[in-house]
Amino acid sequence: MAGLRLDWHGMSFNDLLFDFVTLWVTVDPIGTVPVYLSVTKDLPAHARKKAAIRATIIAFFLLAGFLYFGQYLLDIMRIQMLSFQIAGGIILFLFALAMIFEKSSRESSPVDEGHDVAIFPLAMPSIATPGALLSVVVLTDNETHNLLEQTLTCILMAVVLAATLLLMLLSNRLIALIGRSGANILSRVMGMILAAVAVQLVFSAFHGHLGPG
Repeated sequence: MAGLRLDWHGMSFNDLLFDFVTLWVTVDPIGTVPVYLSVTKDLPAHARKKAAIRATIIAFFLLAGFLYFGQYLLDIMRIQMLSFQIAGGIILFLFALAMIFEKSSRESSPVDEGHDVAIFPLAMPSIATPGALLSVVVLTDNETHNLLEQTLTCILMAVVLAATLLLMLLSNRLIALIGRSGANILSRVMGMILAAVAVQLVFSAFHGHLGPG
């Protein structure tokens, strides 16, 4: 690809920009904020902050693991990436349904202590989305990218996740502004959007396309 060449890795500036934009779109830091507000709205401020940090760390290791080893794993198990996309879309759709039909009166039932929202649904499928998992495999194809080039993409991924964390931490001010009722409304609206994205992922996979396009 034409553009500024990076002497020490052989990747152009355009290559890096393409990887960054792809990761930004599939991780969707801005779209993660309403999900974060929804699943942490009943938690105190310090617990929301802890959940955001923990979810980001978990998502990083999950995506990094898939970046370096995902293609090997899928090949060993003889799973096509389109099949993985369909499975991810179904999981995302079920999560979206849970958001849409969530019972509004949760004051009487405290948060389940055995359920860590930082793992599900924040780390996955909200931050480490099915699209993001697919993207890190496609962007770092073992046939065309060496270890150093894969690590560069991993660094870009870390930058996107850092932006995601920053937006989640800043959103704590928003929940104080919109209140519990506003968070409930936002949760249902975001659930509808996530459901549409999930259906599009499955629809695209059936037509042989990776990602929502």
